[in-house]
Amino acid sequence: MVDVGDEAPDFAVPLAGGAAYNDLDDFRLSDRIGDGPVVLAFYPAAFTGGCTEEMCTFSDRLSDFEALDADVYGISVDLPFAQNVWMETEDIDVPMLSDWDHEVIRKYDVVYGDMYDRIEVAQRSVFVIDDDGIVTYRWVREGENPDFETFVPEVRDAVAAAAE
Repeated sequence: MVDVGDEAPDFAVPLAGGAAYNDLDDFRLSDRIGDGPVVLAFYPAAFTGGCTEEMCTFSDRLSDFEALDADVYGISVDLPFAQNVWMETEDIDVPMLSDWDHEVIRKYDVVYGDMYDRIEVAQRSVFVIDDDGIVTYRWVREGENPDFETFVPEVRDAVAAAAE
């Protein structure tokens, strides 16, 4: 299990950037380390109510994170093409990482194995990683979703602490 104080496991996945990025890019976490804090916001599935609310809230507050030189990434097991359509449909500006082969959710131990008693997806969770590649904040949902309007500012405070 990845916890606070651990080195963040590295990974490489496709990066979906929405309608402005019809071509997919490659993303490797280790290439991003050292350029300010990184937020990895794992969510179960695009086009679902809670996930849309969460990513729209992060998107609405993206400037708060950018002011701290932090990057926020949503990450799910959805294909990047579906993520692009979802981002365009919901006007989400947070770039999405596609863990379509489920490697990252296993590395971070955030596998939710029975969504609708049928499929394996990401457990809703958030990790903040500092410039040294160390996890400084970890939250994994247990029970109901948080109130995203208050939760996202709490994540921003964790990013501010990581940026110090």
